[in-house]
Amino acid sequence: MITKITGVPVAVVSDTLTLAVGAFEYEVLIPEFARRNLQDQVGREVSLHTVEYLEGNAMQGRLIPRLVGFLNPVEREFFEMFCEVDGVGVKKALRAMVRPVQEVAALIEEQDAKGLATLPGIGPATAERIIAKLRRRVPKFALLVGRDARPVADVERDLLTETFDILRALGHSDSEAHRLLDGALEKKAKYKDVDSLLHAIYEKSHGE
Repeated sequence: MITKITGVPVAVVSDTLTLAVGAFEYEVLIPEFARRNLQDQVGREVSLHTVEYLEGNAMQGRLIPRLVGFLNPVEREFFEMFCEVDGVGVKKALRAMVRPVQEVAALIEEQDAKGLATLPGIGPATAERIIAKLRRRVPKFALLVGRDARPVADVERDLLTETFDILRALGHSDSEAHRLLDGALEKKAKYKDVDSLLHAIYEKSHGE
């Protein structure tokens, strides 16, 4: 299975990126939010974290290997999780991902079925299934992926998730916990454990 591919984008047309790798050119499917970033990278070497799947009808003996590409492994992990929902699958998930992972994760976490239903191909019934299956699994994605679609700071996901849970246990709302974590991560520091991250959070909070 191909999980990462590095090459030079030759063209980006709709949901398809043509990537030159040595003497070969690969066709990589990309979600809309990634296309906006990759259009600016034509002619420059990029690395894409990929999901490989087979498209077609096995009964008819026609299966075509496809690659779906993402800018980082966090986006890929979220996409694979999104595909697990009944009635979604790879093609529908690819079409639906017009907004950054952080924003889609926030809609799920806030149980905003109406907002999710505005995504292409995701109606009210599918939106409810997405929330029911994923809402407890998405907080880390809202924390880890920033506006530029890259993981924020050099903090391990387990550390962020554990600190987020502690802040909620201390009485902070989800949105307040996100705000406090974002404030500490603005320092671009490396935190070795939960205690050091909590210290940075409350040091900044008390200083405001």
